[in-house]
Amino acid sequence: MVTEKIFDKLPTGEEVKVFHLENKSGAYAEVLQYGAILVKLCVPDRDGKLTDVVLGYDDLTGYQKNGCFFGACIGRSGNRIAGARFMLDGKEVILEKNEGENNLHSGPDGFEKKIWEVKHIDQDDNSVTLGRISPDGENGFPGEFNITVTYEFTEENSIRIVYSGVSDKTTIANMTNHSYFNLSGEGSGSILDQYLTIHAQEYTPVGEGSIPLGENVSVEGTPMDFRREKQIGQEIDADFEQLKITGGYDHNYVTDGYTQAEIREIACARSEKTGIFMEALTDCPCVQFYAGNFIEDEKGKNGHIYQKRDGFCLETQVEPNAVNVERFHSPVLEKGKRYYSETVYRFSVKD
Repeated sequence: MVTEKIFDKLPTGEEVKVFHLENKSGAYAEVLQYGAILVKLCVPDRDGKLTDVVLGYDDLTGYQKNGCFFGACIGRSGNRIAGARFMLDGKEVILEKNEGENNLHSGPDGFEKKIWEVKHIDQDDNSVTLGRISPDGENGFPGEFNITVTYEFTEENSIRIVYSGVSDKTTIANMTNHSYFNLSGEGSGSILDQYLTIHAQEYTPVGEGSIPLGENVSVEGTPMDFRREKQIGQEIDADFEQLKITGGYDHNYVTDGYTQAEIREIACARSEKTGIFMEALTDCPCVQFYAGNFIEDEKGKNGHIYQKRDGFCLETQVEPNAVNVERFHSPVLEKGKRYYSETVYRFSVKD
């Protein structure tokens, strides 16, 4: 069942709604009209106790700042673009530099800082669809991009996120969700004892500014290998150059079995403390695994203060800076063609 209420007000006095998607078991997700942000995801642990497994804030002030991008709907293009520029249709597109010399998550003030319009509420599917028209030239990107994002919370305790849009000019589209998961519950502390599997033979090494070096390499024999389940903290501080560059895991993985438009499992994780097990499924070719290395004294929900590595992200996407690297998967969306991307995070209990 989908219900709505006022979450908070903007400084302008404009009211911002939050949408509560609850299934028959009582598990639920909550989605904010501001930024199309996933603000809560409450699923049962092994004792049946509802546990909120995503980091976030209690008020709009937190989400207006949100330097960590908690729960954010990232658009038009997730991750980093080197030099905040790229060539498209023979023309140079220049973006704002908001992380050193680079552009990160299409900011500053990307899709996660916009008010979205309520397009549709579907009680049968237990879903809400939010939309906005990103004007031609917004944040430097060409084309008027008419985009929707649908959040559906299923009876199987899955949050399904679907992006769909069309641009009137060739542009870049590589949207993702930036939720930070803690399967022991938000505010419970470090995620280093939680177990992770990533179905990927290759990852994307980076150099200065966390920009990819231009190739994908094997995880074999490195701390980047999550093909077999291991604790996130097992090798996070290993004497390995890639982990030193990024302060821990913050890397793209090229996941197995990619076939365009087909969804498959690309990762799974679990907490021994709660028994909560999460599967990540997507039609995207890649996923950015980020271990929350730069969270510091962040005032979160329920009076909790989040610290380094208190949450992890699995951001489905193409490779970072793919628009500038021909051998990577292309994020280019041709004029008039429909952009579609789907990601599911499915929760259960596993001991």
